[in-house]
Amino acid sequence: MALLLNIETATKNCSVSLAKDGKTIACKEIAEQNFSHAEKLHVFIDELLKEKNFTYNNLNAVAISQGPGSYTGLRIGVSSAKGLCYALNIPMIAIDTLELLARKISVSEGVIIPMLDARRMEVYSTIFDVEYTKMRKVEAEIIDANSYSEIDTKIHLVGDGIAKFKGVLTDDKFIFHEDVVYPSANEMSFLSFEKYKKSDFVDVAYFEPFYLKDFMLNK
Repeated sequence: MALLLNIETATKNCSVSLAKDGKTIACKEIAEQNFSHAEKLHVFIDELLKEKNFTYNNLNAVAISQGPGSYTGLRIGVSSAKGLCYALNIPMIAIDTLELLARKISVSEGVIIPMLDARRMEVYSTIFDVEYTKMRKVEAEIIDANSYSEIDTKIHLVGDGIAKFKGVLTDDKFIFHEDVVYPSANEMSFLSFEKYKKSDFVDVAYFEPFYLKDFMLNK
């Protein structure tokens, strides 16, 4: 049995899940405007382990959502994951944040474009097919009426970045999944286990989150 701890803090959602052999057995999360990750993250981890009668020593690995996303949120999550991996001498796994967001929906046709708010009219985004294969590298892009004009199939939009574009992306091919706002550690369980089985680990000492853009103090 592989018991993995999954941590997702790239957005306003502070999310933690405990997974056994790729299946979530418990998950705690809360999305707050004031980013309460520093206060809630370790509390959630302690509560999950106690609820399922595990200890930290039962963990086989820790998985972290690597970004892009909030600079502060990513730093908190990665620092916590590194601390646990060092203390327990277990490996760390990194998971693409936008793939987690895309996997919150299942569709049979078209493409999925997860968008995380990067402030103003910019979003962090990429494109996945219905099998969650990435079709384009992650970008910080400004969306306008001509965006994705080259795609002639249904486009499923998810994430906290999509709300500001309902008046911009008006073609019938755009489908707004407004109930899917933030990535969650729940979707990490399958992905982290797949990487664990292949020993696809990151270097705990040198790993850095995927920020994509430089941190700006005044934003």
